[in-house]
Amino acid sequence: MIRAFITCVTLFMAVPAWAEINIKEVTSPGGINAWLVEEPSIPFVALEIRFKGGTSLDAEGARGATNLMVGLLEEGTGDMDAQAFAKASEELAAQFGYDSHADAVSISARVLTENRDEALALLRKSLVAPSFPQDALDRVREQVLSGLRSDLKDPDKIAGARMAEIIYGDHPYGSAGEGTIESVIHLTREDMIAAHKGAMAKDRLFVGVVGDITAEELGPVLDALLGDLPETGAPMPGPAKVDIMGGVDVVDFDTPQSVAMFAQNGIDRDDEDFFAAYVLNTILGGGGFESRLMEEVRVKRGLSYGVYSYIVLRDLANVYMGSVSSANDRVAEAIEVIQDEWALMAAEGPTEDEVAKAKALLTGAYPLRFDGNGAIATIMVSMQMDNMPIDYIATRNDNVDAVTVEDVKRVAGELLAPEKLQFVVVGKPEGL
Repeated sequence: MIRAFITCVTLFMAVPAWAEINIKEVTSPGGINAWLVEEPSIPFVALEIRFKGGTSLDAEGARGATNLMVGLLEEGTGDMDAQAFAKASEELAAQFGYDSHADAVSISARVLTENRDEALALLRKSLVAPSFPQDALDRVREQVLSGLRSDLKDPDKIAGARMAEIIYGDHPYGSAGEGTIESVIHLTREDMIAAHKGAMAKDRLFVGVVGDITAEELGPVLDALLGDLPETGAPMPGPAKVDIMGGVDVVDFDTPQSVAMFAQNGIDRDDEDFFAAYVLNTILGGGGFESRLMEEVRVKRGLSYGVYSYIVLRDLANVYMGSVSSANDRVAEAIEVIQDEWALMAAEGPTEDEVAKAKALLTGAYPLRFDGNGAIATIMVSMQMDNMPIDYIATRNDNVDAVTVEDVKRVAGELLAPEKLQFVVVGKPEGL
């Protein structure tokens, strides 16, 4: 019965209207900060926990350690093995998720109010006292290695890896957080213990909570859940030096369709022109079938099923990227069209109608992100990590609406650098 109820809650969580989300800042008695949205209408709580740093904290010679460590957090703690931990989670109708990214380790939890203390005590064991048993380490390592071997045959993964190497070089961003086959094979239990201490510490902790819990209740809950983590973790790496000079790099791969990625220097999230750049990207390649690149590459010429551009915001670097796939004998033309549209937008900017449609799309779609307690908790954690104001949710659409045609034209001329657009093509392209 509990299991059926948690499924129902997950699908039909009642949340406040997005524009009326009331975020409270909570500090626990032990000094742990969190953002909270109280929503008592359903006896259910969603937590999102992030540790800044992520796979970028891997020690030299241990690439992939943080990723593998995170995969082991629910594989054993104390006298519980993976099977016992999974059984206990199911009996409590608790849902836990563990993931690693270039900039963060993320933990999610969905628990019922009636089981909250027991469920979070179980979660605490996995976060504070994972045992990293050797049999689980060997099993999860094989899963990671299987994925890495598969990546060697995936044109998209190959293109992404080559582009990262070109853009970021020796910085941690320049290689996959999953590691390489060679590096993962040599990871030890001691590497897992070191990665855990380095990545999961209170000096890089961010928490978002939504649901049936008050600010007064949350403080002690935070201390019980996270208070025993180390105070400080491994040193953060420095910024990545990004200076993309442009060109076309071809990786020979036997496939009838080439994958092409493209990139240039990006824009910082704190830049006063960020929202103008956001609208610009929606017009150029981020607006789906309404974007210029889609119109020119797919609709008019039939060169690809899809072409997209996106602003990549990372803690230590910012890049403006895109991707397209096309037949080997047509990918050169697709690249030429992208270069031409990049240059045309830089020179002339968008039309008034394009800006109006892009703003309507961005503001209209924004409320759809707030489709559950978990989604709101995730957004709040991201806001904290990006140093956004606590009222950002209420003001975000105002910032988009404030962008003018003149703003977008100016930013297009300043940001877009068609002569420095770097392409990586994986396949057997003709004419490149």
